[in-house]
Amino acid sequence: MNTTTKEMSNITGNSRLSTTDIALIALFAAIMAVCSWIMIPATVPFTMQTFGVFLAVGLLGGKRGTISIIVYLLLGAVGLPVFSGFTGGIGHILGPTGGYMVGFIFTALIMWLSERFFGKGTRALATSMVIGLIVCYAFGTAWFMSVYTKNTGDIGLATALSWCVIPYIIPDVIKIILALMLTRRLRPFVDRQA
Repeated sequence: MNTTTKEMSNITGNSRLSTTDIALIALFAAIMAVCSWIMIPATVPFTMQTFGVFLAVGLLGGKRGTISIIVYLLLGAVGLPVFSGFTGGIGHILGPTGGYMVGFIFTALIMWLSERFFGKGTRALATSMVIGLIVCYAFGTAWFMSVYTKNTGDIGLATALSWCVIPYIIPDVIKIILALMLTRRLRPFVDRQA
C-alpha cells in the first residue's frame, strides 16, 4: 500500500476488520439477540435491546458497534429468531414497531459521530446515547404512525407517544446508566483485544 492509499485509509476510516473485530461484532450481535429476548409484552414490548445497542457502540466504538447492529438486524430480517419473543423475519422490521429497530442504526451513527468529534469520554458518550435515543424515538414513532394509519386507521401524535415513547423513557434512561457503567468497566478489556 502506497503512502497516499494509507493516508486515504486513515482519513476515511476504511480499514479491514481483523479476526478479533469480526468475533466482537458477532458476539455483540448475539448479545443484542439475548437482550431482545428479555421482554415484557406491551404495544411496543419492553426489552433490553436498546441496552445492547448502547453497550455495543460504547464498548466496540462507532464502526464495529454500528456493524454489529446491522448484523443483528440482518439476522432477524432473514428469519433467525433474534427479535423479541424469539421471532424473526422481515415482517417484524416492516411492521409497526420496526421503525424503532431501524432507529437503532441512527442511534449508533450518532454515537459514532460523537465519538469522532468529542472522543470516548463518559460525558460525550452519555450525551450521544441520549441524543441517539431521541432520534430513535422520533424515527420509530413516525414509522409507527405511518404503518398504524395504513393498516388500522388514523392515530394522533399524542396517542402514539403515549403508547410508544412515554412508558419507555424511564426504563431507557436506566439502560443508558447501566450501559455507561459497564462501558467504563469493560472498555479497557475490549480495547486490549483490538
